[in-house]
Amino acid sequence: MMAATAAARLRAGTRRAPGLCRMPWLPLMLVAAAAAASEQQVPLVLWSSDRGLWAPAADTHEGHITSDMQLSTYLDPALELGPRNVLLFLQDKLSIEDFTAYGGVFGNKQDSAFSNLENALDLAPSSLVLPAVDWYAISTLTTYLQEKLRASPLHVDLATLRELKLNASIPALLLIRLPYTASSGLMAPKEVLMGNDEVIGQVLSTLKSEDIPYTAALTAVRPSRVARDVALVTGGLGRQLLQRTVVPPAINAPVSYNDTAPRILFWAQNFSVAYGEHWEDLTSRTFGVQDLNLTGSSWNDSVARLVLTYDSLFGTTVTFKFTLANRFYPVSARHWFTLENLEIHSNGSVAYFNASQVTGPSIYSFHCEHVSSENKDGNLLVPDTQPSLWQMTFRDFQIQAFNVTGEQFSYASDCAGFFSPGIWMGLLTSLFMLFIFTYGLHMILSLKTMDRFDDHKGPTITLTQIV
Repeated sequence: MMAATAAARLRAGTRRAPGLCRMPWLPLMLVAAAAAASEQQVPLVLWSSDRGLWAPAADTHEGHITSDMQLSTYLDPALELGPRNVLLFLQDKLSIEDFTAYGGVFGNKQDSAFSNLENALDLAPSSLVLPAVDWYAISTLTTYLQEKLRASPLHVDLATLRELKLNASIPALLLIRLPYTASSGLMAPKEVLMGNDEVIGQVLSTLKSEDIPYTAALTAVRPSRVARDVALVTGGLGRQLLQRTVVPPAINAPVSYNDTAPRILFWAQNFSVAYGEHWEDLTSRTFGVQDLNLTGSSWNDSVARLVLTYDSLFGTTVTFKFTLANRFYPVSARHWFTLENLEIHSNGSVAYFNASQVTGPSIYSFHCEHVSSENKDGNLLVPDTQPSLWQMTFRDFQIQAFNVTGEQFSYASDCAGFFSPGIWMGLLTSLFMLFIFTYGLHMILSLKTMDRFDDHKGPTITLTQIV
């Protein structure tokens, strides 16, 4: 619907002005304006009193910009199946950075400028947060809601809202404008955002007291913070059009073993194995692969086994088996997991690697920059037989086999020690300099001057000892 409206507006605007041909610079300005407008995104927060309106948004990852077509796919089910009363809180300016700058950090809700909004999202049966929505999609949002609900937008405030008699079966589109100040004072934006949040809280309290189902949306007309890339567009259009777009490297999903739920997660930026002098990179054959052979993997509360089988590796079938154990230690009063060993099965033979240094609390995952059987990379994998024909190297290694929630790793216990060689060198040098300073200060304080002097008019003083 939003795309059709956009197309209709575009067709309506195709008539050229008589003087357009005499302004050859106008197309360039239009391109620059369009490029600058495309850099403007605003957040959109949706929540409803009904349950199950939105599934988890798969495309709302970091850096993703929601287009008008994608926004319509999120809004259509909510407007067709959800409540008929829609609240649109429209702020003049708002950016996702405002939530970072003025939201309560580290659970400090008292310092947050969005306490009522956060409480509404926590209590709402359905909610959806889109960090970056295209500016054009937001500019046509009111028209889109009006067409879907077949109701004219009604501009209301708190006093008007209390006098309204809303009906759950009759569609209503309530538009509530919220200000935003562009003052340079540090506290002014936060105070205004807190005032806006208070308005949101009072509106929701009014609807709750009347037991009226609703769907609410919070967004803004334009962002409060302009992206840095806009300056490149307006200042150097030729450079912007000619420069090469840098595509970030794709990050594959981790290996996940599931029975009734995800049990074991394993990921590495690079997974390489060698037999003799021949190395094979297994990264592309392991991570992000749907048909990876995990036959033989198992899990329970105390032991987890992740088994990876590869065909046609070094001319045969090779199986890698990770065995992790979960034990309770009374000294620390918590469970710890350990990668007991890593086995390589091929042609009826088995190569064992001791990996007991891969350990951490069971509620965490384990991460290490290098997990390898080579001495240059720390030698966390120790082969049982020396020398070994097999060598293994994991770069940016991470694994978790207990207390897995969903498809994401928990907080990582890193293998890097706190005292690195550089820190030790700095501490020893500082202690040595402190010793020299202390010794010199002690020598200076130990100096004593003579308190008796020779008088040339009297007898000569004989000093036998100076204490």
